[in-house]
Amino acid sequence: MRQKDQRELNLGTGAKGEAPSAAAQATEARAAKACLERPAVAGPSMEAVVERENLKRALAQVKRNKGAAGIDGMSVDELPAYLKEHWPTIRAQLLEGTYKPKPVRRVEIPKVSGGTRPLGIPTGLDRFIQQAVMQVLQADWDGTFSETSFGFRPGRSAHQAVERAQAYIASGHAIVADIDLEKFFDRVNHDILMGLVAKRVADKRILKFIRGCLTAGVLEGGLVSPTEEGTPQGGPLSPLLSNLMLDVLDKELEKRGHYFVRYADDCNVYVRSHRAGERVLASIETFLAKRLKLKVNKTKSAVAKPSVRKFLGFSFTGGKEPRRRIAPQALTRFKARVRELTRRTRGQSLAQIVKELSVYLIGWRGYFGFCQTPSVLRALDEWTRRRLRAIAWKQWKRGYARFAELRRRGVGRDLAAQTAGSPHGPWRLANSPALTIALPTAYFSSLGLRSVADLRHA
Repeated sequence: MRQKDQRELNLGTGAKGEAPSAAAQATEARAAKACLERPAVAGPSMEAVVERENLKRALAQVKRNKGAAGIDGMSVDELPAYLKEHWPTIRAQLLEGTYKPKPVRRVEIPKVSGGTRPLGIPTGLDRFIQQAVMQVLQADWDGTFSETSFGFRPGRSAHQAVERAQAYIASGHAIVADIDLEKFFDRVNHDILMGLVAKRVADKRILKFIRGCLTAGVLEGGLVSPTEEGTPQGGPLSPLLSNLMLDVLDKELEKRGHYFVRYADDCNVYVRSHRAGERVLASIETFLAKRLKLKVNKTKSAVAKPSVRKFLGFSFTGGKEPRRRIAPQALTRFKARVRELTRRTRGQSLAQIVKELSVYLIGWRGYFGFCQTPSVLRALDEWTRRRLRAIAWKQWKRGYARFAELRRRGVGRDLAAQTAGSPHGPWRLANSPALTIALPTAYFSSLGLRSVADLRHA
């Protein structure tokens, strides 16, 4: 397998058997000479980026992530064949510091809170190189980041961030200063960011590549627009660069002795009083504006009890022992998605609907099952089954067919007749004794419906 990977991807250094072109060999020779003449420096180097094992890990990750094609239309599946032919030349360009990233392709994706979020999709080749650079930089930087920063970091998760916030609340810090940065990824100042990178990276080739990614431009509507600020979401480097930028905020909060949790650009500071929270919010707003040229979104930031704010989809109950609960906004989104998947006009069989619905329920349960309010999960299960019973009732159409289905499924004659002749609509009858008997929980389990309340069936 190892030999196959090396043969197919051609990620080597021009060794025997790879047969690079004469031009590529000459370019690599110049790059090798330049490397020998360059004085050794501390910190990450481009040589580490183009090291074979690092490249293989990067390619495997890009293939796992899949993703849309960039402006060149090349899919991730086409990337290995392209690298097999062109990698020696590209590698030489990276070592010489002459490689130029291409503009990103602008796409809009829906935000869970409404509206859209702009993404910048790099080409497959640029994603691969960004991933290789990110791996080297992350290995060097991650250990220096704050203990209470959880986003986009190996071995850390949103659940850990929520748990840390819960511990602060339980310790008596029962007021949160919820800081929301206004369009953070679109507003990052390039010069400030590159200054932070330069403090950790001496290799000018890496600095030039990162600057090139930031300023490559955006293709939208057939035109390439320059990017004078921001770090486009969509490339592998963006999350790491955002953590580097906001590590300045983390260190300031640590210096001031605050209890805080940050996940990407979501930052919550936990204090003991509302007045203290207002002071923190005002001072951090000033600090961000002066030090990082970032703006706090005043309409989305607030000082309040954690029970009325949301953090990564969760909020907390009050009292001395706060429990994690699902934020109301997340419950609203859940119901909206289930309604969409269980529309009675979809024209699909109940089994098909259950199959598609279960894919969503499994993913949702994997994240929100972390809550500590099982009664809410049980209620969602009951509500979902009621939606499905309403579909079945609609599909059974009218009168005799409904009566026959109820009788076939064990409902008594009188109850079946009464229900089949009812003037009420599907939603109301979905909660009736007859349909509960005819379509019990076990029936939906037999169709493969996944539960959000029962771990055994999640």
